[in-house]
Amino acid sequence: MNIDRRQLALPVLAIGLLGVVPAFAGADEDAVAKNVEAFRAAQAAADAKTLEGLCAAELSYSHSDGRVEDKATFVANATDGKSKVLSLAYQDVSIRVVGPAAIVRFHWIGESQAVADGKKSSTNLHILMNWQKQGADWKLLSRASTKL
Repeated sequence: MNIDRRQLALPVLAIGLLGVVPAFAGADEDAVAKNVEAFRAAQAAADAKTLEGLCAAELSYSHSDGRVEDKATFVANATDGKSKVLSLAYQDVSIRVVGPAAIVRFHWIGESQAVADGKKSSTNLHILMNWQKQGADWKLLSRASTKL
């Protein structure tokens, strides 16, 4: 069997491209990780502008008590000043990029204080976030939480 260079070109090109795909996935994982951390910091600081920028217009934000909010409602409630975040940690963050989507899971440990009466409350949750690549940016598309 005689094989010329033209017949080898496509398989060699395909094998070469396989080595490039993980590099792109790693870059996307890094970008998602950066946005997840920016989202955590914005939640802790009640930073409406940053939260607006990180969330997709189609956001579906589900709380552990079953409430579901759209983007406008989530941002308004997260930044209304009725409570102050004392601490917020995202632990054991796992990010998996699948095409233009990223599945993010982590353990949420937080403490907040109600401004009205000073009452403190702790939260201990499992979180699932779905991020979507929109243009060059990763946006939070949905979030769900479960109490431990």
